[in-house]
Amino acid sequence: MSPPVSLLSAKDRMHLTEAYRLLEFPSLAVRLTDALGKPIEIGFRHLPSNWGEVAHRLAHAAVERAFNVALSTMNLAERKPAGNRLYQFASGACGAVGGFFGLPALLVELPLSTVLMLRAIAAIAREQGERLEHPEARLACLQVFALGGRSANDDAAETGYYGVRLALATLTAEALQFVQAHGIHRQGAPVLVRLLAVLAERFGIALTERAAALAIPLLGAAGGATINVVFMQYFQNVARGHFALRRLERTYGKSVVEAEYRRLHAVVQANRRYRRAA
Repeated sequence: MSPPVSLLSAKDRMHLTEAYRLLEFPSLAVRLTDALGKPIEIGFRHLPSNWGEVAHRLAHAAVERAFNVALSTMNLAERKPAGNRLYQFASGACGAVGGFFGLPALLVELPLSTVLMLRAIAAIAREQGERLEHPEARLACLQVFALGGRSANDDAAETGYYGVRLALATLTAEALQFVQAHGIHRQGAPVLVRLLAVLAERFGIALTERAAALAIPLLGAAGGATINVVFMQYFQNVARGHFALRRLERTYGKSVVEAEYRRLHAVVQANRRYRRAA
């Protein structure tokens, strides 16, 4: 039986393959380990015993700040965004403070870093043709925080990128409907609060891995800067994959692009199983 014929052009198949690479691997934990030359499991042993509760509060505060900025105060439609390297430099400077003062500095540094990340995500969205004056595109920017918080359970279930998007779809659609009906200055509405909670829960996974890296003894300011740059680059890559797929969906339709993506995912997983069995 011959393989199904792709509806995407050869160039767009390349773009889809690159988006898949950016979204599905390697994980943030792997990137942090590679950058530091130390496994971040060392840092997990040095996190406070109540870290889970702390991480939840920090993630919620950081995402809430980004949420408010995205829906109200930030000029997402500005035409001359800062370059990617400038965002990484600014994020590295914030990380240097975190590395020098340790985990307590996250209370101050994380909300600022998250807003910087949002601006970097918005710049990538604009490059991929998003109309950032529209609430739907702004919510798509916020989805990147959840897409970057992939868990081991996600990987085990092989849900992948589209699985996470499906989990967010209903809340995002309800939030969009509310914003379109009532404007962007009603952040306390229940549907927006629920969306914020889901985004924060997933962002907290990535935050915990970042905190574990910061908790590695004798890391220092330079190590903190490295961690933040890797953190920023990771979410920029997730944004590039996310908005590249949304651009393809505007051309071919979501169902076509999702089917191509899942087909590629199945091939990659089959190859991995074959190599493990060999």
